[in-house]
Amino acid sequence: MDEKATQPAPARADEARQVSAIVVMGVAGCGKSAVGEALAEALGAVFVEGDRLHPPENVALMASGKPLTDQLRAGWLDAIGQRIATSVAGGQSVVAACSALKRSYRDRLRGFCDGIVFVYLEIDRETARQRVADRKGHFMPASLVDSQFAILEAPAPDERALTLDGTGRISDIVIRTVGLLDGKTL
Repeated sequence: MDEKATQPAPARADEARQVSAIVVMGVAGCGKSAVGEALAEALGAVFVEGDRLHPPENVALMASGKPLTDQLRAGWLDAIGQRIATSVAGGQSVVAACSALKRSYRDRLRGFCDGIVFVYLEIDRETARQRVADRKGHFMPASLVDSQFAILEAPAPDERALTLDGTGRISDIVIRTVGLLDGKTL
């Protein structure tokens, strides 16, 4: 998959801190959590794991193989948005892992903090299925990967977003993200 962002100038993590809120997004298995956690560490930011903010009812539905509706996602998105807003209001940069599959979901998150930059980890269906099937102890079954691709709306050109290949090494994705965020206005 080709990255859809321009080549960056050499970057330093302290310069990329100009962006105070980042959401690492994409379908299950794309690496949101691993990349988000590593990116937060590189930037000295708070990390918010979106999966931990799902209410038990959502987790039970997904674990049983049922995809969430927009209505069921609303409260979860609000919980993530509130965590982002609280961190930013407290002067702390934040990186959150959240699927944010539809533009309306991203718009909802932007309602809490309009300066969010989305980092979309693009991945193919088969790789996502395999990665999800290989995970141990996670509530999301591989059978739900297709439902995520069915509703996926990649970020549009008018959104503040970077699209990166989610199949690369975590460290390379983090370096590339920091480089693209370096002093750039998205």
